[in-house]
Amino acid sequence: MGAITAVVSKKNENVAKKAVTMLKTLKHKRAETFGLASPTTVTIRKSIGDLQDKAPSSSVLIGHIFSKILMSDIPQPIKFHEGTFVFEGRIYSLNMEFSSVEFVTEKLNQNLENAEALIKDFEGEFVFVVAESGRLVAGRDSLGLYPLYYGENTDLSALASERKALWKIGIKQVYSFPPGHIANVDKHGFKFKPAKTLVHAKTKQTTMQAATKKLSSLLQKSVKHRVLGLKEVAVAFSGGLDSSIIASLAKKFGVEVHLISVSLKNQPEIEHVKKAAEVLNLPLHIHLYSEKAVEEVLPQVLWLIEETNPVKTSIGIPVFWTVKEASRMGFRVMLAGQGADELFGGYKRYLNDYLRYGEEIVQKTIFNDIAGMYENNFERDSKICNFHNVELRLPFATYQLAKLAASLPLQLKIESPNDMLRKTVLRKVAEDIGLPRFIVKKPKRAIQYATGVNRVIKKLAKKEGYSTREYLQKTFQTVFKDMIT
Repeated sequence: MGAITAVVSKKNENVAKKAVTMLKTLKHKRAETFGLASPTTVTIRKSIGDLQDKAPSSSVLIGHIFSKILMSDIPQPIKFHEGTFVFEGRIYSLNMEFSSVEFVTEKLNQNLENAEALIKDFEGEFVFVVAESGRLVAGRDSLGLYPLYYGENTDLSALASERKALWKIGIKQVYSFPPGHIANVDKHGFKFKPAKTLVHAKTKQTTMQAATKKLSSLLQKSVKHRVLGLKEVAVAFSGGLDSSIIASLAKKFGVEVHLISVSLKNQPEIEHVKKAAEVLNLPLHIHLYSEKAVEEVLPQVLWLIEETNPVKTSIGIPVFWTVKEASRMGFRVMLAGQGADELFGGYKRYLNDYLRYGEEIVQKTIFNDIAGMYENNFERDSKICNFHNVELRLPFATYQLAKLAASLPLQLKIESPNDMLRKTVLRKVAEDIGLPRFIVKKPKRAIQYATGVNRVIKKLAKKEGYSTREYLQKTFQTVFKDMIT
């Protein structure tokens, strides 16, 4: 995995210095090569310093930082007959005989309009930017699984895998690139066009049996795609419903599965994690941290997630620890269960809406949460994983699964306003694939509470005399003092 950058001058000036600055900002210790390309010239070097001396002179430049995950991964940018491009992520297909980058190259060589077809016709988690004379063409997968941000000022229009690259070149207002869209970017700014997006349609009446069968089929297909060609894979494991389903299905498809679980010391959830791993008959790697470790890692997590939301931060820390351990053990791909709670009504707050506002409002809330998963979860976790050079794959987060979930009657997710378990149809799938009752019926406990991280952050803030949000903002401002002032 790596990072991408792209910048266009609104005044037809050379943007080489800006492009190099963006790459420097996203540089990390596992980077193998650094590349810049104009619409006609590609330059790839092993160091930023060398690249800076050889940077192409152009008003349109794209950049790439390369870190190998799979043997088929290659340094970028790539030249094709109409321009150059950078691509990050994966396109999944059981029939593909070559890498995602080779596949994209072939499609673009056939016709640049295939850039839109990549989003419309193919399942995956990816972003790309094409450089042509005077403009960029950028796109993001339909659910926004891989991060991409954009912004502009009076001089520049730019995109990058992380916000900080845009902040560093003076673009203060930064936005998430809308999933499932294509953007044309030139001296006039950004012009977006939807290619494949989720639409809030009316629910379709179906039986629990039919819904379970369809959901099970789509989920198995998704897991199969995401482990195809791998010998081993890590699974971020809580012992709960979502991660247990993912681990069980990955094992079914013949890949060597290792479960990784993290927590603060003396948390009661660990005993459940051990019991669940034993029943699944999969190797479990538990790593316990001290309260001091929360304080030590907090600035780095804020640097990676690039925001001060207390919930995202308290989730980001255990995610950081999990991926760090996966990387240390040599894993290059990690599966996780993110997305299941949005798709199948897992959050307790849905019950409150059910009681106060009724079924129709809950359905709208759930759909909005599905459509917003990219900003609430995926971007955070992907940036943390990329830092550790571990590729995050999320089997629940596919367009077909999201479309199915959005169409299901609420009663197949939440049986009543008093349903404390929720995710009814997903629990039925778990039961059908043979998971034991103590996993199938386990109540949800969010990772920030199960690991104890949320409590420690509040404790640290109180010690300094701040609210949690004030404490995080203060730390954030220190971390980004040369970019956000």
